Amino acid sequence: MTTDVFQIELRKAERSRIQEVDFNHLPFGKHFSDHMFVADFIDGEWQNQMIVPFENFTLSPALSSLHYGQSIFEGMKAYKNEAGEVLMFRPHANMERMNESARRMCMATIPEEVFMGGLEALLRVDADWVPSTPDSSLYIRPYMFATDASLGVAPSKTYRFCIFTCPVGAYYTNPPKLKVETEYIRSAPGGVGYAKCAGNYAGSLYPTMMAQQQGYDQLIWTDAREHKYIEESGTMNIMFMIDGKLVTPATSDSILKGVTRDTILQIARSWGVTVEERLVSVDEVISGIETGRLTEAFGAGTAVVVSPYSLIGYNGKDHMLPEFAPEDSFAVRVKTYLTDLRTGKIADEFGFVQKL
Repeated sequence: MTTDVFQIELRKAERSRIQEVDFNHLPFGKHFSDHMFVADFIDGEWQNQMIVPFENFTLSPALSSLHYGQSIFEGMKAYKNEAGEVLMFRPHANMERMNESARRMCMATIPEEVFMGGLEALLRVDADWVPSTPDSSLYIRPYMFATDASLGVAPSKTYRFCIFTCPVGAYYTNPPKLKVETEYIRSAPGGVGYAKCAGNYAGSLYPTMMAQQQGYDQLIWTDAREHKYIEESGTMNIMFMIDGKLVTPATSDSILKGVTRDTILQIARSWGVTVEERLVSVDEVISGIETGRLTEAFGAGTAVVVSPYSLIGYNGKDHMLPEFAPEDSFAVRVKTYLTDLRTGKIADEFGFVQKL
C-alpha cells in the first residue's frame, strides 16, 4: 500500500517486538522499533521510498562506503505529551545539518519531502514505540551511506538513506568524568569536524578507550594546533558557567554545530543569561575551577540532553567540579525546562516542537 501524500510504500512487520521491551528499563540504543524508512538515490533522484520491517541489509563487498567512508548520520528524538500525541523536537534543524554534512562529504542532499515525509510516516507506523516513562524518549537515527559497488577513490553516484528508531532511557546514569586530551585530535581546521560523519567517531575510539582505562568516561577535545583551546566533548558540545555567564566554544569547521547547544543558548538568552561564544582555553577552565569562578561544567547533546560533569582531569590531576543544589544550577534548570518543553508540559515560545 502507499500513502497519497508521500507515495511511500508500506510493508508491515508480521509480528511486533514491542512486548519484548521493558519500558521501565531502557538501555541506550539496544532495542529497535519494528520498522524503518529507506530510500535510494539512483540516476540523480530519490526513489524506492519504503517503510519496511527493521531487518538486515544485503550489501556488496565492494560497497564504496565501506572502503572510502562516505557515511553520515543524525540523532534526534520524539516524545509523547500527556494526551499521548507524538512530538518531534526541531526535526528541520537536524535535516539542515544532515544536508550540510552531505555537501561536505560529496553526497546527495535529501529533499524535505523525503526526510520529513519518511520521518513522519515512520513515526505514525511505530507511534506505540514512543515511551512515556520518565527520562525516556524515542531516539531517531537518520543516516545515509554510499552504495556504488566499485573501487576507485571518487564520490559515489548512488546512496541509501535510512531512518530507524529505538526507545531509550538516560545516556549517563551518573555525572561523567572527563579527561582533557592533549595528544590525539578529533578534527582539524579545514577538515570534516563540523560534519556528522562516521569517520569522526571512528577516529575518537582509541583515545577514548585509553581514557576509560584510566577511569574517565569521556574526553574533552582540544584544538589540533596547540591543544590549548577546548572544542567539544566525546558525545556532546561543552558549556561552562564562569562568573555567572554561560560560556561555550564558538563553532567552527572543527566543531559540530549541535542542535541541543543552539537550543540551550536560545533559552539562556531568553532568560537574560549572558552568553559568550568564544575561544575557551584549558587554562581558563582549570583556573576557574581552582578559584571558584567556574561553578558549572556540562555537556549538551541529543543523546545526553544536559549532563553535568563531576570532574575534569588534566595533566595527571583531577579537578573536582562544585556540587550544587538543583535550584542553584543552570544545567539542572535548563534540563528540566527542556524536558517540559519537549513533552508539551509548557508552552513552546520558540517554535521548537512539531506535533505529528
